[in-house]
Amino acid sequence: MKYHIFVLGCQQNYYDAHNITQFMEKLGYVCVSEKEADLIVVMGCSVRQKPVDRIYGKLKKTWKNKEVIMTGCVLKEDKERLKKHGIEFIDTNKIKEELPKLTQDNPDGFVPIMTGCNNFCSYCVVPYTRGREKSRSTKEIIAEVKVLLQNRHKEIILLGQNVNSYEYGFVELLKKIEKLPHDFKITFLTSHPKDMSAELITWMGKSKKFSKKLHLPVQSGDDEILRKMNRHYHAKDYLSLIKKIRQVIPDVDLSTDIIVGFPGETKEQFENTIKLCKKAKFNMAYVSKYSPRAGTASFKMEDNVSMAEKTRRFRILDKLINS
Repeated sequence: MKYHIFVLGCQQNYYDAHNITQFMEKLGYVCVSEKEADLIVVMGCSVRQKPVDRIYGKLKKTWKNKEVIMTGCVLKEDKERLKKHGIEFIDTNKIKEELPKLTQDNPDGFVPIMTGCNNFCSYCVVPYTRGREKSRSTKEIIAEVKVLLQNRHKEIILLGQNVNSYEYGFVELLKKIEKLPHDFKITFLTSHPKDMSAELITWMGKSKKFSKKLHLPVQSGDDEILRKMNRHYHAKDYLSLIKKIRQVIPDVDLSTDIIVGFPGETKEQFENTIKLCKKAKFNMAYVSKYSPRAGTASFKMEDNVSMAEKTRRFRILDKLINS
C-alpha cells in the first residue's frame, strides 16, 4: 500500500514521524507523494489554530477520496471535529515498544529525553495532549546517542518541552553525552527561563561541544501578560538571564518564541515586548499570533485583540528581529 506522511508542529512530531515511517515500511508500506498515496498519515498539532486549518484545507482538496489517519499532539475537541470528516485517530503509544528499535538511521540527530509538560502555560495545549512530564532513562538516551554518533551525526539535538526539568539531572546528562568520543555538537530544545540554572549556564560556557545555539522562549515582554500566561518570571528576570548567558558565551546564537495579541494585550504592553526585544538582541524569533485553544486557561479569556492588530504586531516584531 502507498502512503504519505504529513508533519505539523514541533521537532518531537518530526522525530515520531521518522520512527512511524520506519515502522510502516517494516510492514511493507511504500512512502510516496500526497497525490500518489492511498493513505495519508498526519502528525497533528493543536498548539495553534493555523495547523488545524491546514488539515481542513488538505481534506477539501489534496486528500479527497483518500484514507486519512492521524496521531500527534491533538486536542480532544479537534479530534471530535476531525472525526466527522472521516479521519481516524491512532495512539502511537500502542507501537512505542517497536519505535525505539527503529531510530538507528535518524537523519536529524533528534533525541527526545522526555515527553509532556508540567508548566501549564495558560495558552498551551501540551499538558492536555501529551500529558505530564515523563523522563526517559539516562541509559536509554546515551545508548541512542551512541548509535547516532556511530552513524556519523555531527549534531545531537536533545528534545523536551522543558529540557531543564529532566528528572535525572539535565546537566549530568549533558556531561555524560559530552564525554562520548567523536567530533559532534550538542543542542537542546526547549528551555524554560524559570528553570535555566546557573549550573547549566556554566556548562554551556565551558563545554567545547555545546553548539552555542540557545532557544529560550520569552513569549512577552510585559509583566502583566507574563502573569496571565502563567510563565513565572518577570521581564527583568529574563533580561538578567540573557546578560548572564552572554557573559559566559558572548557569541551565543539566541532565538526565542513570542506571542502577539494575547487576550487583553494593550498597545502599551506590546511596546514593552518591543523594548525587551531591542535589549535582548535576539538572532531570530518565532513570532505567532495568539489563537484560543479549547481546554486551556486562556480560552476562558476574551480574545479581544483584532486579527488586523495581531498581524500589525507580528509584522513589527518580525521586521525588528528577523529581517
